[in-house]
Amino acid sequence: MRLVQNMCTIAEHPAAGSASADGGIGVAAGRPRLIKIAVVGASGVGKTALVVRFLTKRFIGDYERNAGNLYSRQIQIDGELLAIQVQDTPGVQINEHSLECNEQLNRCIRWADAVVIVFSITDYKSYELLSHLHQQVRQLHPGNRVPVVVVANKADLLHIKEVEPQHGLQLANMLGCTFYEVSVSENYNDVFNAFHVLCKEVSKQQVTSTPEKRRTSLIPRPKSPNMQDLKRRFKQALSAKVRTVTSV
Repeated sequence: MRLVQNMCTIAEHPAAGSASADGGIGVAAGRPRLIKIAVVGASGVGKTALVVRFLTKRFIGDYERNAGNLYSRQIQIDGELLAIQVQDTPGVQINEHSLECNEQLNRCIRWADAVVIVFSITDYKSYELLSHLHQQVRQLHPGNRVPVVVVANKADLLHIKEVEPQHGLQLANMLGCTFYEVSVSENYNDVFNAFHVLCKEVSKQQVTSTPEKRRTSLIPRPKSPNMQDLKRRFKQALSAKVRTVTSV
């Protein structure tokens, strides 16, 4: 696993859907298909642990305060080698009934091909953020059905749960999202399955949209007015020279 950069410079990456970020072009050049995933949610729900578990299969219980790191790794999924970039993000919260999102988080969501929204079954407030975060994703991707997966973490802590599993499932269904209840600390397979479904959906969208993107990229650039003017002057000078030779 390679740490690429922090979220402060996320704008330097190609925007989702741009030609350089198009997985089809990468495949044509012999490079793995690029899939960019943003992981969002409240503080303390286990976003960093989820990302590291997926990319390394290891569980690390304690992390420093989330600075919003971008992780990169190549992973084999369904026989295809994919270049996965996963953007971890600092926790968000509701401020006076509205979502408190800074521009860094918004840029991260815009950049992503897909989004994982994480909440903890031990924190009801993190569950309340779900619909707000989903709405934010849809606002930042108007007209683009960016795949979203809802992950309920800490399924092993049933003795201190504040959210019933069926509530998370019902809300995810209402939002049109796939739902997974996982224990990052105890079960790697559930974590992998959540990202697996997301990667397959993004890959399918990229393959479907690749021909149109390629046609768009082949549209010729408009000719420079200066170059056209030079060609016109050259033709005029050539015609004048021909007329002079003919008259002689």
